[in-house]
Amino acid sequence: MRLSMDEIVNAVCLHFAERKGVKPTDVEVQLQWDEDYGYTAEVWVLGRSQYIVEANLLEAIERYMLTEYGRRVFREQIRLGLDDEIWADIAD
Repeated sequence: MRLSMDEIVNAVCLHFAERKGVKPTDVEVQLQWDEDYGYTAEVWVLGRSQYIVEANLLEAIERYMLTEYGRRVFREQIRLGLDDEIWADIAD
């Protein structure tokens, strides 16, 4: 199964909304890839910015897969990739 960049953004929004006690619409996400840092994202919650690393992205995807698809997946089953946009492959 492959998650699109939009689904990864939704996963991060839902994850941070739950953690910060805000609505998902109060969260904005900008996914990034960098040679030095790998996959990261800048997350704004109610106007406050923070950067998250790949481990945080994987945690959000794990939770999203459980809540949205009813599938329990582990980090080693998730592979992030980049073509024109960032995607995540989920192994069975």
